Amino acid sequence: MKTGIFGGTFNPVHCGHVRLARHYMEGARLDRLLVIPTRTPPHKKAVDLVSGAQRMEMCRLAFEQLPGCQVSGLEMERPEKSYTVDTLEALHMQYPEDSLCLLMGSDMFLTMTHWKDWQRIFQLASLCVGARETDLDGRLEAEKIRLEQLGASCEVIPLEPMALSSTEIRRRIEAGQSVSGFVPEKVEAYILKYGLYQKKSSDLTAKGSR
Repeated sequence: MKTGIFGGTFNPVHCGHVRLARHYMEGARLDRLLVIPTRTPPHKKAVDLVSGAQRMEMCRLAFEQLPGCQVSGLEMERPEKSYTVDTLEALHMQYPEDSLCLLMGSDMFLTMTHWKDWQRIFQLASLCVGARETDLDGRLEAEKIRLEQLGASCEVIPLEPMALSSTEIRRRIEAGQSVSGFVPEKVEAYILKYGLYQKKSSDLTAKGSR
């Protein structure tokens, strides 16, 4: 069974993520897609990061209608920073018969040899890079050849540009603007129900006192 690993902060998950997951499922011919929200990404600062439980639930709501897609809490169970190699080691133990496929964007693909234990990553999973038309240049192809010479198995999947970003969605919510159509309906309802990403009352008070 070919299992794709789709990791991310998902803060929050949005419609672009769902479309991306569908493209990966079809383009890489995956039998199963594991969506894995990260606990504390080693390469990012935890700015406006809601709880792991909340991001997990939003992912469940977003991907529940996508056949073959499962949301995993594997990285949420770790108390410390989460590294890809650790996740792949755990998945290799959990699914020993599966062929693991690590999904990523072109920016991540171009920095692979800076990752922790990247040689081991190449042993545990193939690399599937989703590339926009603007990414399909000589640099990406040259890096693919270089990584394959280092032992990686690489596949490039053409993707449509994703205009959405979680940062922009958080900004819209903080500004009191609608995110309808940007996030799945159930995710929007969850965000509104729990008041996620809204400006804290203390911030509003501070602004009002100036």
